[in-house]
Amino acid sequence: MSGTGAPVGFIGLGMMGLPMARSLLRRGRSLVACDSSEAARAALAEGAVRFAATPAGVADAAEVIVLMLPDSRVVAQVMEGEGGLLPALRAGQLVIDMGSSLPGETRRLAALAAARGAMLVDAPVSGSVVKAKAGTLAIMTGGEDAAWAKAEPVLRDMGETLIRTGAVGSAHAMKALNNYVYAAGLLATAEALRMAEAMQLDLAVFADVLNASSGRNIATETKVKQEILPGRYQGGFQLGLMRKDLETAGAIAAETGFDAKALQLCRALWGEAVAALGPKADNTEIHRFLGAGR
Repeated sequence: MSGTGAPVGFIGLGMMGLPMARSLLRRGRSLVACDSSEAARAALAEGAVRFAATPAGVADAAEVIVLMLPDSRVVAQVMEGEGGLLPALRAGQLVIDMGSSLPGETRRLAALAAARGAMLVDAPVSGSVVKAKAGTLAIMTGGEDAAWAKAEPVLRDMGETLIRTGAVGSAHAMKALNNYVYAAGLLATAEALRMAEAMQLDLAVFADVLNASSGRNIATETKVKQEILPGRYQGGFQLGLMRKDLETAGAIAAETGFDAKALQLCRALWGEAVAALGPKADNTEIHRFLGAGR
């Protein structure tokens, strides 16, 4: 148990945030939480949790504040909007943005926090809801040594593998680029399965060939036999979130001036899938989309 008397602030109790907050509770921590959803608040209504009406209320009560929010727009609203965190931050406080935000926005907000004597680090996660529930997420962290020293004990109560990535914003950049590589691998896997199906190949055997050969990737190992071939399509990551990460990767390409043609194609195809199936469809349903008479 790593419990401490100092409460941790937690803002954002969604699909990933709720199990992450529960992981902190299991490790003996108390929480001051905030979420606009009454259902989300009710799901976390436990003895070691109290709720603040606004993000500023969380800042009043906690030295370390975790954000698990959908995107940079919502992060900016929580930080700078009415009742936001930023005006309430005190010297020495730490904000940990664990969502998938735009690196440039992360750097901007970190500078605003630093002007108040506070710190902001990016610490996006890799792993499904299952890993969030188990407290075994991989967590990338960008920030200076002092911020890392304050963040590490809290992060270890939610994650199994912690990787320091460099300056603020670097973790959000690496997360987006990692998810681009994953999206490209899953897309290629789904296309290959559709071609193998058209040739009347044994798809289970083809999956074995992929996993024993150079085509092996995380999608072939954890999605083909588990989710795609049985038609379950419950991999635990939404199409809309995949598109968002690809758009972040696109913003990185624009910032760096790199002409990422494969990324452009990937973004277009995932965008078509979201338009056809909706943002809440599972990411493995890219396979279903490719078989829908395109």
